[in-house]
Amino acid sequence: MHRTIPNTLTIAGVDPSGGAGVLADIKAMSALGAYATGVIAALTSQSTQGVTGIYPVDPSFIKQQIDTLFNDVRIDAVKIGMLGQQPVIRTVVDALAQWKPKYLVLDPVMVAKSGDHLLEKAATSEMREAMLPLSTMITPNLPEAGVLLEMRPAETVKEMYGVAEKLRRLMADKEDRWVFLKGGHLPGPECTDLLYNGDKMIEMPAQRINTKNTHGTGCTLSAALAALLPQTTDAVQAAKAAKEYLYKAIARSGDLTVGSGHGPVNHFHAWWQPITP
Repeated sequence: MHRTIPNTLTIAGVDPSGGAGVLADIKAMSALGAYATGVIAALTSQSTQGVTGIYPVDPSFIKQQIDTLFNDVRIDAVKIGMLGQQPVIRTVVDALAQWKPKYLVLDPVMVAKSGDHLLEKAATSEMREAMLPLSTMITPNLPEAGVLLEMRPAETVKEMYGVAEKLRRLMADKEDRWVFLKGGHLPGPECTDLLYNGDKMIEMPAQRINTKNTHGTGCTLSAALAALLPQTTDAVQAAKAAKEYLYKAIARSGDLTVGSGHGPVNHFHAWWQPITP
């Protein structure tokens, strides 16, 4: 049986160091067997050490990019990353409501690994009220979930259950809508993620990897989900495969020597074998 290679789209910002944003998304999607396309929603000046500047893209041009692409290319799944500003969120929401991609994965990017803020505070309500109901799967970490729900971040897996339930109520009332709540900020040696669709609550435990190379992990996970959902048509299977892919990418991040801060993960760990002397 001939396999159709899915066409995926990332709508996000650009990180010049390649560890996060559109460049990281395209690497992850490509590594997982999808043809990746990209719409630039913001420009940043950043490295593994932090963000030194953000240059917004005019919302009308973002809409032009989306419309031009969808008019020509069949897009099977979309990943949303850094949008930055309220008018940009509204523009992207309106465009995707028109084009109706089957899968929409939202990574509600708010703060970089360095602690730099990437989403204006005024845009949070737009994200919560307009983008979440449109999404197939959302992938907030615990601080982002706390901002979306206007509450302190969860500190235990038990507390995460309540957070996942509250987040799910902000999404459309359909069976195929999922919360992928990331537990990387939990204290201790384990970092458990939760997957919840309003009915099933699935724990996905993992042992924490001792490394500072975690730049772009959220981007990579959401991009992996966008690549895998059209290929599996099973959200649970896609989520577990995406988590495993990211885990191996973090574990093999030491193969790379990029920057002196929070280094990137190794998106092509299955393709690039480490060089031995």
